[in-house]
Amino acid sequence: MAAFPVPGSRRRIRRTHVIAAGCTMALCTSVAAPAATDGGTTTTKPTIVLVHGAFADASSWNGVVERLERRGYTVIAPANPLRGLYNDSTYIASVLDSIKGPIVLVGHSYGGALISSAAAGNPRVKSLVYVSALMPDVGESGMSLAARFPSELGTATKSVPYRAGGGAGGTDLYLKPDRLHQVFAADLPESTTRVLAVTQRPAATTAFSEKAKAAAWKHIPSWFLIAKQDRTINPDQERFEAKRAGSHTVEIDSSHVAMISHPEAVTDLVLQAATAAESARPSLPATGSTHDARAETALTGITAASLIAGAGAVLLGRRLRRPAP
Repeated sequence: MAAFPVPGSRRRIRRTHVIAAGCTMALCTSVAAPAATDGGTTTTKPTIVLVHGAFADASSWNGVVERLERRGYTVIAPANPLRGLYNDSTYIASVLDSIKGPIVLVGHSYGGALISSAAAGNPRVKSLVYVSALMPDVGESGMSLAARFPSELGTATKSVPYRAGGGAGGTDLYLKPDRLHQVFAADLPESTTRVLAVTQRPAATTAFSEKAKAAAWKHIPSWFLIAKQDRTINPDQERFEAKRAGSHTVEIDSSHVAMISHPEAVTDLVLQAATAAESARPSLPATGSTHDARAETALTGITAASLIAGAGAVLLGRRLRRPAP
């Protein structure tokens, strides 16, 4: 004879099913939550690295640094050694190795040649920004580009031999103090350019003669600010470089040192590159399955939780269905 539930047991059975369903949902939520909070869509502000060029130092970025920091970005403006393309790009690459997370790499003037080499092979560099900069292709140098697009820089420099340890030495290039205002920074007050002339950092001739061995702009999205009144690098050279690279380009009425005379415009361009870097999703693994292993783990946990809760409901239901003694 079939057993019937004791009076009131049907209500308890229904309540048991509701409780079991609630337990299942709770367990699913607890298992799935880590995947949701640790998902690949979480955005992280990139670190912005600002590389100065020849005849300048890191303080040339002061106005841009202040504006970026007010926007909540971590900013680094390392000292460029100015000893040669190979030496300097290796140094900048080592600075990048010390940074965790995504990077936006910005170069002014000769610094543009450095970031093109230093970023090569570094997947954490998400955007490149060139500010009135050199942007050589493989096999090109600053000198070879200048030969195609002449500027006033060639008549505004003086050569000074230098000695280094171990008997080594070379030749430094300085801007002539009486030409610096006109060629380098015509839109700054002369009182400011007099200080720039006194405090300038020279660049070894190898900074411009060594040929690029890498061109990271071929693989990394780039932005380019063209200074239309630039007399250090021919604006037509800047346009040629930007067009060749497919860069996002803006042109402003500025001298060569746009980051000093127009820090707001330079900051706006860097922010465009940073925003693009923040919205970029992490790439899928190069090999193997394209699904997310964390999602697979979460689904496995959900399945297990459902089975446990379901089994508990069945056992409790059977106990309630037993006939009264």
